[in-house]
Amino acid sequence: MIDALGSPSSLLLVGGTSDIAVATAKRYLAERPLRVVLAARDTPRRSEVADDLAAAGAQVQVVDFDAEDPASPARMVAEATAQGDVDVALVAFGQLGDADELRRDGAAVARLGQVNFVAPAVVGTELAGRMREQGHGVLVALSSVAGERPRASNFVYGSTKAGLDAFYSGLADALVGTGVSVLVVRPGFVRSKMTEGLAAAPLATTPEAVADAIVSGVRAGRHTVWVPSAMRLVMSGLRHLPRGIFRRLPV
Repeated sequence: MIDALGSPSSLLLVGGTSDIAVATAKRYLAERPLRVVLAARDTPRRSEVADDLAAAGAQVQVVDFDAEDPASPARMVAEATAQGDVDVALVAFGQLGDADELRRDGAAVARLGQVNFVAPAVVGTELAGRMREQGHGVLVALSSVAGERPRASNFVYGSTKAGLDAFYSGLADALVGTGVSVLVVRPGFVRSKMTEGLAAAPLATTPEAVADAIVSGVRAGRHTVWVPSAMRLVMSGLRHLPRGIFRRLPV
C-alpha cells in the first residue's frame, strides 16, 4: 500500500530498462526501501539495471516482457503480481522508429503501432483488472507531447502516442470509484538513450525531472502532468493554431 507520506511499498516498471523508469525507481528508493518488479526483455541492460536498483536498496524481482509478443502482457502481469500487490505501475516502454522508413513501409508502421499503442493498451487492461481486484493502485502511463498534435516530421510516432494517451485518459474515467487511478505523463523532448544523437528541442528535459513529476503527480492524485510544466501552455497554443500556420512551423 502507499503509505501516509505517499510512498509505495511496491513498484512495477514495465519497460524497466528505460532511463525514465530507472530514474523513477531511484527517486522512490531515496525515500524508503521497496519491492521493484523489473519487466523487460532479457538483455544485459536488464541485468545491469537490476543490480543497480538492488544496490540502491530495492528488493528486485525480474520478469520477462516483450512488447512485440501479443501474449506477453498477460503473462507479465500475472507473474509480476503473484508475489503481492503492486502499488504503482509505470508503463514506460516505446520506440521512436525511423521517420523516413515509417513514411514508406507499412510493416514498420505496424511494428511501431504494436509496441507504442497495442501493447501498452493491453498492459493497461491487464493491470487495471488486477488492481481492481486488489482494491488500490496507480497506473502511470508515459505519453508524450508529440501525441497532442502530431507533426509532419514524426506523425506516425505522434499518432501512436495520441492513441496511448486517449486510451489511458479514458481508462482513468472508467476506473473512478474502484480505488484505482491513472496518471498520464506528457514529457517534451527527454535527453535519454532513446533520443541520443538527436538535436534537443526547446524546453528539453531529463529523466530525473520526469521522475520527479511522476512521484509528485502520484502523490497529489493528479490525472495529467506535463514535463516541464511550461509544455502545457506551449501545446495549448500549438493545438489551436490554424493548420496552414502549423504546417509552416519548423517542428
